Amino acid sequence: MTSTNIPFLTTEDLIDGFRQAGLFAGQTVIVHTSMKAFGCYLIGGEQAVVDALMAALTPQGTLVMPTHSADNSDPSTWRKPPLPPEQWDLIRQHMPPYRPESTPTNRMGRINECFRSYPGVLRSAHPAFSLAAWGQHAAFVSANQALDNSVAEQSPIGRIYDLDGWVCLMGVGHDHNTSLHLADYRARWLGKMPEYNGSAMWVDGKRQWVTYYDESVVAEDFEMLGSDFEAETDAVKITMVGAAVLRVMRQRVLVDYAVRWMEAHRPASLRRSQA
Repeated sequence: MTSTNIPFLTTEDLIDGFRQAGLFAGQTVIVHTSMKAFGCYLIGGEQAVVDALMAALTPQGTLVMPTHSADNSDPSTWRKPPLPPEQWDLIRQHMPPYRPESTPTNRMGRINECFRSYPGVLRSAHPAFSLAAWGQHAAFVSANQALDNSVAEQSPIGRIYDLDGWVCLMGVGHDHNTSLHLADYRARWLGKMPEYNGSAMWVDGKRQWVTYYDESVVAEDFEMLGSDFEAETDAVKITMVGAAVLRVMRQRVLVDYAVRWMEAHRPASLRRSQA
């Protein structure tokens, strides 16, 4: 039996790569990740990625990741796959209530699921669209997330904006860029519609199904928006770690640009992206 040399990355390789990408001690940054994008064997897997991010930022920085549990949402909004209406009430009646310390993430990936369980990580209270934070501003970022308009002003995304933080897309595109939803809430464009949702959560010590709304949760044109942002500004630093493309940018610059872009291009951009 012959052995095969395979490419690999160590935690130290990741730290060096993250620093070259523009992550630095004391920085507040929301990171969106893909394990598969690295294209090689990561010694230590997702734990190595989390360790390397924390080492690059240091405890004086703040690391934020989405920890959504979007399966704890109203089944009438499910699209992949959609459920027949006769099953909706059954889901609402039996969905376990959200617990920040134990509810697993849903479709967030292995790195995010690993991160949420780390010592010192604080997870916000939203039952479907939580985020988790570690470091100097973790308590400020994760506290008091509003139930309505879940990633708007009163959310971890809004707190990152307040802190003049950064966005790092690690092997994923702008379609994963949650900060663009903050612009989505701020922008005014024809046809903007609220969407009502619901989740199981604890209220006064009892499980309840609670209804809430989001003013806008449209993301179909985020890739188009992100492409224009990169083409029209010099605000995105692009590097590689392994085979993963890293994009690092200031969140305020991105969000302010995105508000102007949405007001100029929507709703036509949504129709083009769906064509």
